[in-house]
Amino acid sequence: MIYRIFALMSFMLMSISGYSLDLELTQGISSAMPVGVDRFTGDADGHEISKVVQNDLRLSGQFKLVAPPARQGEELTVTSWKKAGADNIVTGEVKALENNQIEVHFELTDVVSKGRLLLAKTFTINRHQLRDLSHHISDLVYHKLTGEKGVFSTRIAYVLVQTHGNAKRYSLEIADVDGYNPQSLLVSSEPIMSPSWSPNGKRIAYVSFERKKAQIYTVRVEDGKRQLVTDFSGINGAPAWSPDGKKLAVVLSKSGNPKIYEIDLANGALKQLTFGTSIDTEPRYAPDGKSLLFTSGRGGGPQIYRLTLADGKITRISYDGNYNARASYTPDQKNIVMLHREDKKFNIGVQNTSTARITQLTFANLDESPSLSPNGRLVLYATRFNEKGVLAVVSTDGRIRMRLPSREGDVQEPAWSPYLT
Repeated sequence: MIYRIFALMSFMLMSISGYSLDLELTQGISSAMPVGVDRFTGDADGHEISKVVQNDLRLSGQFKLVAPPARQGEELTVTSWKKAGADNIVTGEVKALENNQIEVHFELTDVVSKGRLLLAKTFTINRHQLRDLSHHISDLVYHKLTGEKGVFSTRIAYVLVQTHGNAKRYSLEIADVDGYNPQSLLVSSEPIMSPSWSPNGKRIAYVSFERKKAQIYTVRVEDGKRQLVTDFSGINGAPAWSPDGKKLAVVLSKSGNPKIYEIDLANGALKQLTFGTSIDTEPRYAPDGKSLLFTSGRGGGPQIYRLTLADGKITRISYDGNYNARASYTPDQKNIVMLHREDKKFNIGVQNTSTARITQLTFANLDESPSLSPNGRLVLYATRFNEKGVLAVVSTDGRIRMRLPSREGDVQEPAWSPYLT
């Protein structure tokens, strides 16, 4: 069955580092902006901030990190950075205060215009907030240089599967976007699937098998408090939040084949959205809330369809390739990112909504589980490298690809959070 294929594939995503991030750029662009990040003066805290900012800017794919030139003294000059090839530089200093607090000052300088100061800010934080502030600095730099909002202060959710003998341990994890600070929201000896962030980033919907059957829950990120959403016989799967956070689109088989339903989270009211004998699954709302995308076999094989919520009209969206699934709109709704298969190779593709043309973004044999960044610039996905499952990132224009390091255990079904306050 098509749904069983989807379910099997959802268990295959693996590997993101929880403790270090050494990105390997496998394809870049010559137009990337050259930026230098000098070490922040101060103690080890300064070194940590500069390291995080470097990794963030590298992860964005929009910047070429310029190595610091040779030091003639303790500080580097604008001229030396310009000779090294940098257009802009990030510098800063850290001062220790009382009660485990620190003061962090950073500056963004335009090297080309002879040292014009573009940005300067000072923060006072507790030392345990060091990485959060580092990501915030990266967001400020990214926004100033590109005009777009950065994603470095966002988070990811994923399912971590660890095997001990014949036993498996499943945990719903959340972590910084670079994999640091992993925290277990839930732990179970039974499978956990399909995490999905609420639009405000405060809750995650997911599928649990803890009672030996599929159920959909939401869990509050702040304290792990849970709420049962669906408990019907058969399939309860693939939850997706409406843009206003008031409803979930889910897949239920309570009346036969899997169909798309919409459930009102305030009163539990259930509305069936798709009908017929086909298998319909993997719903995703459009950012404007007027329609949703879903995967269906109603045309003979898995393809992407759009359901207009106002009138229930269903339109087939994808035609190229013999398998298209797990679709989601970019924030501007000009493109759709999806799992795309040509012949026997599963890759990540992007379809232009005006021309319907699908552009293949990745080219390995088994890429899967695409998850969009909230600015629509990057796609996190699973692939294999050296006979091991790893995570990789590709830009939605296909020009930049990076591999992330692996960690112990299998990481499945990542979900990129929305922007967080």
